[in-house]
Amino acid sequence: MISLWDAAARSGPAVIGELRGRRARIALGELAQGSTLGASLPALRGQSVMIATHDQLLTAIALVELDGVAQRVVLCTPDLSEKQLSEVALAASADAIVVESTAAPLAPDVPARCIMTATPLPVAVERRAGVATEWVLLTSGTSGTPKLVSHTLQTLAGTLPRRTASGSRTVWSTFYDIRRYGGLQIYLRAVMSGAPLVLASPGESTQEFLARAAAAGVTHISGTPSHWRRALMSGDAAKLRPQYVRLSGEVADQALLDALRAAFPGARVAHAFASTEAGVAFEVNDGLAGFPAELLGASGGAADLKVAGGTLHIRSAGNAARYLGEAGNTLAGSDGYVNTGDMVELVDGRYFFRGRLDGVINVGGLKVYPEEIESVLNADPRVRMSRVSARRNPMTGSVVVADVVLIEALDPADPATAQGVRSDLLNACRHALQAHKVPAVLHCVPRLDLTPAGKLGRPCA
Repeated sequence: MISLWDAAARSGPAVIGELRGRRARIALGELAQGSTLGASLPALRGQSVMIATHDQLLTAIALVELDGVAQRVVLCTPDLSEKQLSEVALAASADAIVVESTAAPLAPDVPARCIMTATPLPVAVERRAGVATEWVLLTSGTSGTPKLVSHTLQTLAGTLPRRTASGSRTVWSTFYDIRRYGGLQIYLRAVMSGAPLVLASPGESTQEFLARAAAAGVTHISGTPSHWRRALMSGDAAKLRPQYVRLSGEVADQALLDALRAAFPGARVAHAFASTEAGVAFEVNDGLAGFPAELLGASGGAADLKVAGGTLHIRSAGNAARYLGEAGNTLAGSDGYVNTGDMVELVDGRYFFRGRLDGVINVGGLKVYPEEIESVLNADPRVRMSRVSARRNPMTGSVVVADVVLIEALDPADPATAQGVRSDLLNACRHALQAHKVPAVLHCVPRLDLTPAGKLGRPCA
């Protein structure tokens, strides 16, 4: 059995990794002689522990501290309400909650509160793994109680590289929150290879984060397509000189891939597909949207893929075991595959993502996938990003509406500009899409908000 600390220590003759936030940083080697949890750490051995810090830097440290010590760690996202926090505590049978201040909310069903800081206290610490810790991640995209997905360090990181290329200096960063699956993958890559990791901090703007990442010499950086569109809009992405740019979490359309290749001509631009329940399926490095059909049924890959009922299914060692609290209810089917719920379509030997099965807009009984329309809108060079959603309609049930953010050189408040762009975009949709998919309404807006997971927030119809 190996813990996250053990894996980090094996990255070199010393624990060389470093975690960097906006106002603090810590070299993992500092934990060899102390603990950010102080005297609380021994009491957490074998316990079910919620990590509910606001600053993800503290979450990043707590995971190193607790893996191999706690029987279970639950990564609580900072957007949880107190009611949701209590429901998660109950579902996880939590014994303790790790927070950063005495003012932090405490679920009433959690017996103990442990305060941590970014500075280790000099206490005797047993760093050898004593238990195989269960890692619990929360699903996103719901205003109700999130589902709790059960993983282990092996399912999360079993196929990740342990070392960086010989002689190279890798500095990782991510727009993602590491309490989400996509961000956690980058966190584990950095910690387990001994590379520094630059993390976003609460209240930090895109511009501030990009400036800090550039100053740290970040070489490898990841985010959702929406993160990257916002970075390109900021004008500060040019400060970066990355070797590797990664997208995941949403559909990566060709327009964005081309824009990133133009912005970072010296970088490898890759887009990956993964989900909290199914794990990582693949990474595409050929600069094209979608993925080659030959990945299905291919041997020797990290995951087995198949398409059934129009959705992508994944079978791999990275599949989660179950939803916590649903005894006997495994995530995989009888053949070991997990249904991702992501719709794909085969076109000329390549599969393209069309959208989420649960995100379909019903227009008069006909299906509309928002991402398909967004790819058409985003292909116009005057559009930086777009969002398609549904609006209730008494005749058809719903109609399609679209909001677009224009490039910085265009003023969406100028009537002539907005009208010209709207006319051109609607004509492009009429040419490329079936009539029921063409937006009934299209607005030019100054910005689009993202969810805490870094994805486009779609208003409910």
